Amino acid sequence: MALTPPAPGDVSRRFVILHGWQNERPIGHWQWWLAERLTERGHEVVYPQLPNPGRPALKEWLEVIEASLDRDHADELVVIAHSLSCAAWIQLAGIGSVRLPVDRLALVAPPSPKFLAETPELREFSFADGAHEAVPATSIAATRLVCAVDDPYCDPPASVLYGDKFDVDVIPGGSHLDMVAGYGRWQSALRWCEDGSRRFMTD
Repeated sequence: MALTPPAPGDVSRRFVILHGWQNERPIGHWQWWLAERLTERGHEVVYPQLPNPGRPALKEWLEVIEASLDRDHADELVVIAHSLSCAAWIQLAGIGSVRLPVDRLALVAPPSPKFLAETPELREFSFADGAHEAVPATSIAATRLVCAVDDPYCDPPASVLYGDKFDVDVIPGGSHLDMVAGYGRWQSALRWCEDGSRRFMTD
């Protein structure tokens, strides 16, 4: 299906794209590709480099994430978080923010609490079982969870850990849905950004 640019007069959207652990926004990553395509199509895009991605500090990440959520008069605020940023978002939902709610949220390949707790650099991002239940309050529309059953950073799979609260798209063989797994261009992510009724798929 061909993707067409938004027509004049369409809803004004601000997209906030949040990367994960050890991610310095490489050009080959699907989030970089997505930021470029959305910008080309006339949308406002915020794709911040989160501080010290190799040894992140939760407080610093939350400060940058919150600053990115300023609507600037946009009709719709859409957040696409990948990997460790999903854990940061769960933390933000738990403590609350004057910049919430957002209109749509995609949590892509969130890590498990167990992985966070067992990784020294990430322990302060860890959260208690059930903490994700606060996330729906940060979105007006349903939150979409996008994950794979073979993600090495999430055992049990995210669909089992978090799927009770979110709409879920399980990507067959998607692993961590990163460059290693072959996710550079991701057309269905772009389709979801412009039409929230669409689902994330392998292509």
